[in-house]
Amino acid sequence: MMQINQFLQVVFLAGFLGSNVYKISKSVSAPYGTPPSERSIDQLLESSVVIINKQAGPSSHQVAAWLRDSFELNSTGHGGTLDPNVTGVLPVSIGQASKVIKVMQESPKEYVCLMKHYQSQSKANVLDMFTKFTGPIYQIPPFQAAVKRELRIRRIYEIEMLEHTSKSTLFRVLCEGGTYIRNLCEDIGSALGSGGIMEQLIRTKSGPFSIENSVSMIEAHDMYKAWKDSGDKTKLSSILKPLEDMLVDIPSIEVKDSAVDALCHGADLGVPGVTMVSKTMKRGQLISIKTTRGEAIALARATVNADEISEKPKSKGKVAKLERVIMKRGTYPREWKTK
Repeated sequence: MMQINQFLQVVFLAGFLGSNVYKISKSVSAPYGTPPSERSIDQLLESSVVIINKQAGPSSHQVAAWLRDSFELNSTGHGGTLDPNVTGVLPVSIGQASKVIKVMQESPKEYVCLMKHYQSQSKANVLDMFTKFTGPIYQIPPFQAAVKRELRIRRIYEIEMLEHTSKSTLFRVLCEGGTYIRNLCEDIGSALGSGGIMEQLIRTKSGPFSIENSVSMIEAHDMYKAWKDSGDKTKLSSILKPLEDMLVDIPSIEVKDSAVDALCHGADLGVPGVTMVSKTMKRGQLISIKTTRGEAIALARATVNADEISEKPKSKGKVAKLERVIMKRGTYPREWKTK
């Protein structure tokens, strides 16, 4: 039976945000701000995300604290808790990027899991049970979880058997954020009538980030030290991802430069300020609001569907209610007036 640590083939899945957008009005980009791809190392050390390939042993909180101390930072956070004995993809946010880390916590996750059966099970039986557990399932968080223990629904998008013996099954699962794989193994085992337990687990993907694009804690430390000692920023800049990379899987609205500072002061967004909107945007969805240069301004909740904006581009109605401002005030000039 191949051990899970030997199985690191990641299936790249299409993002949930398509490339199709509605163009609402003409956008003219002024010389303000900095496009994410052009940020300096110093700027990225104030707001970015590092994708750590977590080893077994430390908790997710300990990994985030280690990166904070290793990179001489003021604050870090992490997106999606991994148990100490679980390995794999752990996004660690730096500084201002922690304002959007909730997107990582809620994003789809992919795992490769080795499940042990207490009694022999045929391949056919396990495959049949995988089919039955694909879709919405009920779960109660374990006692040690940081969230309230109450019955909730989580969605299993895909379960793929990779290898099987009578006493163990290696499988890949793509699931909604907040799904407990340990519970999933136990529930599948109970449904099979033989009992089951999670023996090993690797998170291979968190939102848009995969294990192939992650670095170990030691590698991250060495890259930072090389930059501090010699000024060589090549490797360090490759692992400091702009915070906008965490937002690629959710719908977005692009706005005019004249609307940016008002949004930074907490104003809700109206149709007149919109230049472009993702066709996938639906009322009630969490969305990102960005500048014409691709900079994240805020997280918001859509109050209309995308097609409602495209059908009435001259409407003055509200399209989104802000939930979290990301951009610092004054990054773009003030072009609005108080009543």
